[in-house]
Amino acid sequence: MVMQRGGCVYIITNKTNSVLYTGVTSDIISRIFDHKNKTYPQSFAAKYNCNKLVYYLFYAHIEEAIAAEKALKGGNRQMKVKLIEELNPEWKDLYDDLLKD
Repeated sequence: MVMQRGGCVYIITNKTNSVLYTGVTSDIISRIFDHKNKTYPQSFAAKYNCNKLVYYLFYAHIEEAIAAEKALKGGNRQMKVKLIEELNPEWKDLYDDLLKD
């Protein structure tokens, strides 16, 4: 039997909310920690100082999260902004909220 593992789609941005980065992970807290600490300095997110978590959505299966990420990446900026503003109208960093759960 294959072990099913959940996943999470997320969007991070920079201080001025001008750059959006969409990603997928099975460990959102560790992944955002990596972004905040520029663990991978050559990455897109590090180069553009994207370290503010403004959107995330959990899925029961990682495959669903990967499919959702592909759909988001295929969409335009307006679509992403709409998603963010529905969940997080103030564009505040949601990382600390994750740590409380």
